[in-house]
Amino acid sequence: MNIRERLLQAQTRRHFLKDCQTGLGAIALATLMGKAAPAAPQAVQNPLSPRQPHFAPKAKNVIYLHMSGGPPQHDLFDWKPELVKHSGEPCPEEYTQGERFAFIKGTPKLLGTPHTFEQKGESGAWVSEVLPNIGELADDLCFVKSMYTDQFNHAPAELLLFTGSPRQGRPSMGSWVTYGLGSENQDLPGFVVLISGGTQPSGGKGLWTGGFLPSVFQGVQCRSKGDPVLYVSNPPGMDRDLRRMSLDTLRSLNELQMESFGNPETETRIAQYELAFRMQASVPEVMDIAREPKHVVEAYGASPGEASFANNCLLARRLVEQGVRFVQLFDWGWDFHGNSKANDIHVSLPGRCKPMDQAVGALIRDLKERGLLEETLVVWGGEFGRTPLNEERNGSKFLGRDHHPHCFTVFMAGGGIRPGMSYGATDELGYFVAENKVHVHDLQATLLHLLGFDHTQLTHRFEGRNYRLTDVHGEVVEALLA
Repeated sequence: MNIRERLLQAQTRRHFLKDCQTGLGAIALATLMGKAAPAAPQAVQNPLSPRQPHFAPKAKNVIYLHMSGGPPQHDLFDWKPELVKHSGEPCPEEYTQGERFAFIKGTPKLLGTPHTFEQKGESGAWVSEVLPNIGELADDLCFVKSMYTDQFNHAPAELLLFTGSPRQGRPSMGSWVTYGLGSENQDLPGFVVLISGGTQPSGGKGLWTGGFLPSVFQGVQCRSKGDPVLYVSNPPGMDRDLRRMSLDTLRSLNELQMESFGNPETETRIAQYELAFRMQASVPEVMDIAREPKHVVEAYGASPGEASFANNCLLARRLVEQGVRFVQLFDWGWDFHGNSKANDIHVSLPGRCKPMDQAVGALIRDLKERGLLEETLVVWGGEFGRTPLNEERNGSKFLGRDHHPHCFTVFMAGGGIRPGMSYGATDELGYFVAENKVHVHDLQATLLHLLGFDHTQLTHRFEGRNYRLTDVHGEVVEALLA
């Protein structure tokens, strides 16, 4: 006798009366009142089953590379010879009048980049000397140099970028994507998060939360060192057969509750338990980069068994190759204020860029060689930009830049994005966007469009209204599409 039969046999009169609204008495009452009889309970569906978008997509998967802290665009992609020419001079008052800064005080001085730039490829994109691998791929990339945001502190800016709101509680970008598309691999999460740099991003776990969406759509944080997912291994005394028996019993109990109350979160719980069981077999294999050929591991600069951004880039390729829908990488350490040697853009930025540049270059080449780049959208960027001004906090002699919401640069590759293009421009000092402004909501709308969604129609009803990733505005940037 199985658990369901034992539970039904043990029902008391109170249980019978509670459930009799789905019995013969309810059918008779419904007939007398001219109403249809209650529908029979439906079988539990997997909420991560693949679903079709609104229209034919150009991308199937996303790898989002987030440099947490705000990389300095003037030292990487936004070449400003006038800024270099006037470096060290007081900033014209018309730029700073009424401005709020995180740390700059008084009258700041202009700060031109100490690094040299070259035009790369047939597209002629300007790229800094500290990014040689990314520079070589310029004709595969689309640079957006006119991004801007509403926030100038890290956590609110990251939350706005990834959830559409500067406050905690909204579903993240990856959650919206898996909510809309489901997952192609039922043995792995649809949305995976990888963190390097030894520190969580300022926005915390709210950057991959499911918010008010069913919790099965939230991101699953994996690790490149140790167990890839906490508690993925069975504890002592629990083998796989016993785990299966335990889950079967839990499933029966949850299905009974689902029939009684119809709570969709119960369906989510069943799906999560089953996914966790399948992940115990699938995750350790896909997360083991030691299975890769030696030349591939070396190309990324990865080290099997260690935790690093390079390892995570290689893992991202392996995950999308296995059908994971959205892979989100966070790399801590891009907050170059110049208040110490460790975050000086002259001394320390090249060292910070070197492993990132190698890993990102290897990732894009690897995806391209495997025929995955056409269907995988790769996005690289931070939560905001940096000022064209030297911060000089507390009289520091190191070179650094304060937070800057008015303009920053991201680049994209693959997944239906137009390659070999630089879109938008800032003014001659790199302070404000001068041409083709792109708000973070526009970036979100464009990303969803490439995945086959009208961003205004990918919604979820919560607390009396329909919510979406782009909140109440945002436009697809058609010029970025291939």
